[in-house]
Amino acid sequence: MTLRRAAAVALAVIGPSLAAPALARGDKPVEPVPDLLRRQTQELFDAISSGSPAVWEKYLDPDVRFGDESGTVAGKKEMVEGVRPLPAGVSGTIRVTEFDAAVHGDVAVATYVTDEQETFHGRALHCRYRSVDTWRRAPSGWRLIAAQVLALREDPPPVALPDALKAEYVGRYALPDGLTYEIRAKDGGLEGVQEGRKPEDLRAEAPDVLFVVGKPRYRYVFLRGSDGKITGLAQRREAWDLVWDRSKN
Repeated sequence: MTLRRAAAVALAVIGPSLAAPALARGDKPVEPVPDLLRRQTQELFDAISSGSPAVWEKYLDPDVRFGDESGTVAGKKEMVEGVRPLPAGVSGTIRVTEFDAAVHGDVAVATYVTDEQETFHGRALHCRYRSVDTWRRAPSGWRLIAAQVLALREDPPPVALPDALKAEYVGRYALPDGLTYEIRAKDGGLEGVQEGRKPEDLRAEAPDVLFVVGKPRYRYVFLRGSDGKITGLAQRREAWDLVWDRSKN
C-alpha cells in the first residue's frame, strides 16, 4: 500500500473532525460570518440604548447610506452624532430577532427584526422594525455599507361602537366610474366588500374611523356634511385619501 493510499484510508477511518488541523494553544475558533454579523448588529443597538457612539464609529463604513423608517437617508457622520444618551425619563432595550444573513464572498446581506421596548416617562411603548443591511469585508473587519429600516405596523386596539352609529355606516359607496364598496352588518359587527373582491372584517379604531383587520396601513374615515349625515367614505392609504361617495340607493 502506498503512503498516499494509506493516508486516504486513515482519513476515512478517523473522520474529518479528527483529521482537521488542531488549533494552536490559545487560538479561538473562527466565528461564522452570520454569527459575527448578528453579534455586531446587536452591539449597534445596545449602543443606542447606552448612548455609545464609538460602536457606530467602529462598525460603519465611511461611505455608509442609512435609510430610516421615515424615509430619511443619512451618512456616517449623522448616524454617529445621533447616538447619544437617552434623555431623562426615557429608557429601553432593542433586541435583534429573526436574524438571517446570506454571504456572497466579501459582501453579506442581512435581514432581521428589532423588538424595541421603551419606557417613556412612566408609560410602556413597544415598536418593531424590519431592517435589511449590507455588510462588506474590509481589512479591519466586516463594516456596514447600507441599511434600510421599515416600521412593522400592527392593527390598533378596536373600540366598541353603539349599534345606532354602526347602522349609520351601513350602505353603498362608489367611485366616479361606478366601482362600489359596500359596508354591511354581520354578526353584530361590520364587514366591507369592494365589488369583485372578498368581504373583509371591519373594526372601529374610533367613532367614524374603521380599519381592516390585517391591513394596518389603511383606514376608512367617514365624511359628514353640515347636517351631520354621512356623505362619503375616505379610504386613507397612509397620507392619501381615496374618496368614495355615498350612493343614494
